[in-house]
Amino acid sequence: MKKEKIKAVGKMQEYIQSHITEPITLYDLARSCDLSPWHASRIFKELLGKTPFEYIRACRVSQAALKLRDKKVKVIDVALDFVFDTHEGFTRAFSRHFGMNPAHYKKHTPPVKLFLPHQIMDSYPNLFNEEKRMDKNNLKKPDSDSAKTVFVQVVERPARKMILKRGVKATEYFEYCNEVGCDIWGILVSIKEALYEPVGVWLPSEMIPKGTSIYAQGVEVPADYSGQIPEGFDSIDLKPCKMMIFQGPPFNDAEFETAIHSLWNVMKSYDPEFYGFEWADQDAPRFQMEPKGYCGYIEGRPVRTVFTKHR
Repeated sequence: MKKEKIKAVGKMQEYIQSHITEPITLYDLARSCDLSPWHASRIFKELLGKTPFEYIRACRVSQAALKLRDKKVKVIDVALDFVFDTHEGFTRAFSRHFGMNPAHYKKHTPPVKLFLPHQIMDSYPNLFNEEKRMDKNNLKKPDSDSAKTVFVQVVERPARKMILKRGVKATEYFEYCNEVGCDIWGILVSIKEALYEPVGVWLPSEMIPKGTSIYAQGVEVPADYSGQIPEGFDSIDLKPCKMMIFQGPPFNDAEFETAIHSLWNVMKSYDPEFYGFEWADQDAPRFQMEPKGYCGYIEGRPVRTVFTKHR
């Protein structure tokens, strides 16, 4: 029964994502999963903690915030794009969600807590792995051979800062979520000046104040960043460095843990000195990007050039 509920809510999430700039009724959602409107609404709230319309409104105002941040658009046009009937209605919804009106946000673009929902079916991979393996439209699970076929490159990182949220004792993602929560990403994504995507990081010892965790989540910004630091976050300076980037093969989204561990196995046996480098874990945080099946799992580790003496 739980599996059927999860599948139904997943279908409703997919429908919302595909129709977010169109009117969506409870009857539309119910038809997408072949349930009655009452039952569809009940299990949606049960599994996601929001009513369908609370969820839709949070998605819309978050996508509207990104559009106001990145595009030269009028507030009223964004309101209409995301199916708000009036400027006033959009302003009320936006202000309720972010604590500021859209005009203020558009002018100052401070970090805000965006609503970035996870697909519920991805939270229960064991329930759906067999179905996904039978679906020819899904990519196959990475095996030990395919995981060894990784793309490796060395990139230069300039002097920069990182805005991050620390944990207490966390050494990896799931421990971090238990300590801090899983909604930090929404704030990091909202930082307009970000140089790259948000990442999970393992911090060098000198960047870990007493009583804080090795693992954190953050985003890199320019060295001269003078914008707002979100409440409860820190800012650290990062020196120029080299990062060795490992990118694994594409994978089925439900198999993200397997993809991560497969790449870790490759990295454990990887000898950077063969290519003229050595690990330099004190130079910068080691990072992992959000696992996305279509592009493969990506992780970066700092390195330095090895200068060999010629006889």
